[in-house]
Amino acid sequence: MVTINKVSHAKQIEALSKISKAITSDFYLEDILRLIVVVTAEVMNSKICSLWLIDEKDKELKIRATQSISRDYLKERSLKLGEGVVGFVAKENKPVVILDVQKEPRYKEKELAGKEGLVSMLSVPMCVKDMVIGVINCYTSTQYEFTETDITVLTTVANQAAIAIENTELMVKTKVIQEELETRKLVERAKDILMRDRGLKGDEAFRRIQKKSMNNRKSMRDIAEAIILAKEI
Repeated sequence: MVTINKVSHAKQIEALSKISKAITSDFYLEDILRLIVVVTAEVMNSKICSLWLIDEKDKELKIRATQSISRDYLKERSLKLGEGVVGFVAKENKPVVILDVQKEPRYKEKELAGKEGLVSMLSVPMCVKDMVIGVINCYTSTQYEFTETDITVLTTVANQAAIAIENTELMVKTKVIQEELETRKLVERAKDILMRDRGLKGDEAFRRIQKKSMNNRKSMRDIAEAIILAKEI
């Protein structure tokens, strides 16, 4: 039996609004991902919503968030690009609608779906400037024919979510780069102090900071700051 799972316009607007706010927030990435799956599940009236992101290092999709509290569903899983439904959606950059996952040859997790009571599935790519960064899946507990409107709504939410994720990762990378540059500046200042006060060469001063860092199990930044502070007192 096919049931009706109508998505209200009000819910669409609310979902996009929440995710839009996340784009300019200073939330951690895990908080952003959690927000996305919860909001998406609400707007799509889904039993389970899951979010997979592409790991650029090994070119695999890894499940990163779901609003499900099932231990089985929360287990770490990964798929290669092109593998299964999720891998297909990511590789081909197009949505897939499945009426019954148990009858879909490409679906890889039939046993898990049976345990969780998952029947119909809508899977859409998450894109930023035509580049796929992940996939969002929505499941229902009864057979449901996802409509073109459903696909459009979830695609809009997914792409908005992709921008939020990309923005968050960019902020993290920027902070890391800034911290690395600041550390280099502090180490250089500490080196100059040791070269001037101890008569050391540049590489000798650096090795002394490095050795002290290892012996004291502290970062080179901490050691450099201590050297600078001692000189300024």
